[in-house]
Amino acid sequence: MDWIQTLLIPIVYSTILVVILLTGFAYLSYVERKLVARFTMRFGPNRAGPFGLLQPLADALKMMFKEELSPKNADLPVYLLAPFLAISTAVIGWAVFPFASRGFSVLGYSVPPVLADVNIGLLYVAAVTSIGSYAVVLAGWSSNNKYSLLGALRAGAQMVSYELPLGLTLVAVILVVGSMNMTEIIQYQLDHTWLIVLQPFAAIIFFIAGLAESNRSPFDLPETENELVSGYITEYGGIRFAAFFMGEYIHMITFGAIISILFLGGWSGPGADAVPFLGLVYFILKIALMIFMMIWVRASVPRVRYDQLMRFCWKFLMPLALLNLVVTAIVIAL
Repeated sequence: MDWIQTLLIPIVYSTILVVILLTGFAYLSYVERKLVARFTMRFGPNRAGPFGLLQPLADALKMMFKEELSPKNADLPVYLLAPFLAISTAVIGWAVFPFASRGFSVLGYSVPPVLADVNIGLLYVAAVTSIGSYAVVLAGWSSNNKYSLLGALRAGAQMVSYELPLGLTLVAVILVVGSMNMTEIIQYQLDHTWLIVLQPFAAIIFFIAGLAESNRSPFDLPETENELVSGYITEYGGIRFAAFFMGEYIHMITFGAIISILFLGGWSGPGADAVPFLGLVYFILKIALMIFMMIWVRASVPRVRYDQLMRFCWKFLMPLALLNLVVTAIVIAL
């Protein structure tokens, strides 16, 4: 029965993970609308179901039954592929995230705390999440719309630019820990202290660059409805339109998980070594804290101009990330 351990359990594990992420996306949109409403002294969704809890279901049904239209002369295969790519790149990064200190047993079979405990976990996450920029660029290019293409070009320039300071902070983390394995990064923080203490500038830079990578306010320039109609998603409607927002919200959850593992100790916390379920609770709470911070920023900071966005990256974040990397390397060498 080795096929159960090597094939069936990973398939079930992956399926449960995808279902949780897709469900989490729906109610994360509800939480964001409620929180932003409270920040701006409004009520938010409060009509569909008690406290508006059925609003995500109502939105999903509305999107599913909307008529699907495709623009004339669009590159249809690429046009249809882009929304799927936006979602899949956000989901597959979870394969290397450890959820607890150790696995548990079900009917005599071992369920591991991480789907794929690979030595290049950090490199894998950086690679698959950066592919998300292709979804935006392909959506704008394939739509045969000048506004969509301009939005896609903006998105490509923004994402490529902010990947550089984000990557430099990852290099600083690797220098400190000495490994790209996600489990070993958490173990290092258990043995020493959280990396947000050892690398505070890296944590701040990573958070800011992550907002730009996820197209979150104040860096949500690719859509720019006040300038480019709706940017790269101008020609998308119905469930395809919803797919891009699904991808954005799952990227939020993924980003919260990455920063929790790299700088907040992942599943670590009091009693997490003895009780794996407690580690999962800590991990979820840390992700929730990061998501709350992202929503707080959206409600508090106005959208910047595009030239300000690029100048901030190249003239401030990049030099600061390089300086942090050089100082880290010197301290470790000495």
